[in-house]
Amino acid sequence: MSGPLSGMSAMIVCHCTGITDSEIHAAIDWMRAADPTTLITPGKVYRALGKRADCGGCLPLFLATMQANANLKVPQGIPVLRARRKDKAG
Repeated sequence: MSGPLSGMSAMIVCHCTGITDSEIHAAIDWMRAADPTTLITPGKVYRALGKRADCGGCLPLFLATMQANANLKVPQGIPVLRARRKDKAG
């Protein structure tokens, strides 16, 4: 597990499905190792853990837990999806 919570006991993030912070970090680490260019989303984390979101009450903590993982960052070399607009004011 990576992130600020490493070395600590697991904390339940999603009570509906019983997902812990350790499981979220493990899923992110596994996905990044399997495909270094993948974009990791909460839905992909749920699917990697074989679960589905239920009430959504955990989403703020779920996202914060994901963001604490160093492997979540968008990989280098991913093409820009939106080009910046040039200021049309002359």
